[in-house]
Amino acid sequence: MDAQVAVAPVVRRVGEGDKRWFFGGGVWTWKSSGADSAGGLVVVEVEMDAGKVTPLHTHPVAESLWVLEGRLRYHIAGDDCELGVGDFAMVPAGIAHAFLVLGEPARVLAIQPSDACEAFYLGASEPLEGSARVTDFERIGQSAQLNGGIEILGPPPF
Repeated sequence: MDAQVAVAPVVRRVGEGDKRWFFGGGVWTWKSSGADSAGGLVVVEVEMDAGKVTPLHTHPVAESLWVLEGRLRYHIAGDDCELGVGDFAMVPAGIAHAFLVLGEPARVLAIQPSDACEAFYLGASEPLEGSARVTDFERIGQSAQLNGGIEILGPPPF
């Protein structure tokens, strides 16, 4: 018989959740962590300034983005598409992708079906309170090497 892990329901209101500054740029508010879901679901609300860009990269699990505010140019498997409010994209595990925030600040809900990348995100961020909010891609690379969860393939394709 398999041991089952008890998981309690999670309700987080607007503005609630652990807030962190991600060194790639942006404020991350954790709505559901691996600890909340026994490793089964990570959901983060991400606020980003216009011009924020990611390097071309992959993850070992699928990643979904639901745009709540603003616009993104999303590069997925060699193709570009523009996403606006209400749009949704799912990138399967291992598929190269990157995005650029267009024209105005953006807010997205980022969803991953496991906590396989959580150690990377935590290592590439710091608590928002007291943060200097500095973008530091060297820290991103260090967390990738140390924690896995992402493979950086190259510079932004934009």
